[in-house]
Amino acid sequence: MLNIEIRRPRKEDTNELNLFFEKVIIDTFTKEGIGEKFEDIEAEIESKKKYLVSDFASNGANRYFLLAWHSDKIVGSIEYGPASDLICKCTKNAFKGMPEVGTVFVLPEYQKMGIGRLLLNSMYSTLQNNKIEEFCLDSGYGRAQHIWKKKFGEPDYLLKDYWGEGFDHMIWKIKISDLI
Repeated sequence: MLNIEIRRPRKEDTNELNLFFEKVIIDTFTKEGIGEKFEDIEAEIESKKKYLVSDFASNGANRYFLLAWHSDKIVGSIEYGPASDLICKCTKNAFKGMPEVGTVFVLPEYQKMGIGRLLLNSMYSTLQNNKIEEFCLDSGYGRAQHIWKKKFGEPDYLLKDYWGEGFDHMIWKIKISDLI
C-alpha cells in the first residue's frame, strides 16, 4: 500500500485540486464512452469547483472535502454536503436534508490501490463524528455503479435510461452502522 495522507483541503491547494477535477472528470467521461459531451464535462468540473468554494466559505459546514495525497500530489477526493437537486427530484424529496457523499475520485494511475476505500473509511469516521447516521450517494457512471453495487448492494432507486438508452442513474441510502 502506498503512503497516503488524508487531509482537509487548504486554499493553496485550489489550483491543483481544480486541475485534478479536470483530469479525473475528463477521464471518467472518456471511459464511459461519453467523452464528446463537452458541455456536460465542463458543467461537472464547474460544479466540483463550486463545491470547493462552498467548503472554504463555510469552513466545511456546507461542503466538506477530504483529499488523498501521495508524494505531494493530490491523488483522490471525497466530499459530503446536502443532497443534490437531482437526488431530491428523483426521490420525490425522500432524501431531502440528508447528506450526500460524492466527488469520490481517484487519479486513473492510482485506481485499484485502495485509495477510494481509504477515503470512504475516513468519510465514514467524519460523518460519525458529526453525529450523522446515514447518507445518500448517486451515480450515473456505469463503472462507478458497478463498484457501488459491490459495496452497498442494489440501489434504492434505479432510474432506467435516465441519461439516454443504456445509461441508468442509481441512488443509494446508506446507514453508517451497516458499514462499520
